[in-house]
Amino acid sequence: MTVIAPTATSADRAGELIAAMAALPVGHPSRRRLRDRVIEAWLPLARHLSSRYANRGEPRDDLYQVAVLGLIKAVDRFDAERGVDFAGFAIPTIVGELKRHFRDKTWSVRVPRRLQELRLAITGANNTLTHTLGRSPKVADIAGYLGISEDDVIEGLEGARAYNSTSLSTPTVEGGTELGDTLGGEDAGYELAELRIALGPAMAGLDEREQKIISLRFYGNLTQQQIAEQVGVSQMHVSRLLTRALIKLRQELGGADV
Repeated sequence: MTVIAPTATSADRAGELIAAMAALPVGHPSRRRLRDRVIEAWLPLARHLSSRYANRGEPRDDLYQVAVLGLIKAVDRFDAERGVDFAGFAIPTIVGELKRHFRDKTWSVRVPRRLQELRLAITGANNTLTHTLGRSPKVADIAGYLGISEDDVIEGLEGARAYNSTSLSTPTVEGGTELGDTLGGEDAGYELAELRIALGPAMAGLDEREQKIISLRFYGNLTQQQIAEQVGVSQMHVSRLLTRALIKLRQELGGADV
């Protein structure tokens, strides 16, 4: 991904500022002033990255402030001697800060505010009751403490599961596959199994000779000429009977490819 840092000055000037700041030792009188100028020059990068996370339930201004925080961290931690340009270091730092914000401050799945508030109440009750009871409280304990029904407590506990989710990029084992790799794909075998189940009643709708021809052709793998010799008709007649039987089967199976 290539991101051009739009700045109040030019991209080159922004690069010069960060290089000049990085060259100064910590505590140098000019470093603080240069630091402020560097942050200001790279603010458009923070705004650009924060805009990528818009429309996810968080105010744009809040996301921008989080991105700015990430930018400041990048400026303070940047080490030019590592051979990485500032943009290459700042981008993952800012994006990481934005992702951390969504992980720690928001719900992974949007749930009604009532459930969010209920979760907070249950968490508080659980902490209090654990201390007073000397054990983990049961659903009935929490319900009695909050003056709500046990069903409400269970609903709140279920809703709490939406607060955090596990990324599909999470490794299942160190250095191994990711969680998303373990998800099953579409298995054509299920559709084939359904067709086989439906084929029985469909075959029952054919007359005895049609059933025999279908069986010899598709289960016995015989040619039309071989079938003709067994049935005692011409190969052309077998072809017509086979075509008619397949049409009936398609109709019975709802147009499936037989």
